[in-house]
Amino acid sequence: MAFLKEGLAGRRGTLNNERWLRASLNCIEAVESAGGNLKITGLEGLSAHKGPLVLIANHMSILETVLLPSFTLPFKNVTFIIKDELRRYPVIGWVMQALDFIAVHRKNPREDLKVVLDAGQHRIQQGCSVVVFPQATRSTIFDAKHFNTLGVKLARKSGVPVVPVALKTDFHGGGRWVKEIGPIYPERPIYFKFGRPIAVVGNGQAAHRSVVEFISQNLNAWGVEVRSHPA
Repeated sequence: MAFLKEGLAGRRGTLNNERWLRASLNCIEAVESAGGNLKITGLEGLSAHKGPLVLIANHMSILETVLLPSFTLPFKNVTFIIKDELRRYPVIGWVMQALDFIAVHRKNPREDLKVVLDAGQHRIQQGCSVVVFPQATRSTIFDAKHFNTLGVKLARKSGVPVVPVALKTDFHGGGRWVKEIGPIYPERPIYFKFGRPIAVVGNGQAAHRSVVEFISQNLNAWGVEVRSHPA
């Protein structure tokens, strides 16, 4: 109901960050009422840093897209990089359109890179942080080989640090026909852990390795399968 109300506000052009934050907090209440156990750590890295950041996270379910604003908006304006088809979904798509998320089509990697670097840098120059999910698709397995350097490239071009975000949101499963509509598993804790800001120097490879290591180590500790763990 929270996102239905804000989705309708998006269609009317009256959605703003305050309403978006309230809707995300309402979603946390809904998750907890369904038996969800949230464990959130590392927010001091966001609160202490002045200025925009690029947040780089693994991607498991739609849950992180609706919950992350609760943890980021109190400290910073934020936008997301999403696949374009999500903008055409009822309700949540209306929210994404109203908030003007950065959309990529995932058909032409070169064109997607240009969109992200140009639009992302523009938002960062306006003081907005950007959330990037570098995996090609949502997965309950973390494979470092398929975790691209898009977030680091954006941060390098924009001259801002990156923040790694490890998350485990398989509390919400994918649907058989529609990924966003699936079962819930109350016995699975929900984890969000934010790392300290990491400066991007040189070609950015060291920063990317640090992000992958942070995510891999935390997912391992939470019992998530991790492949191609960096040496």
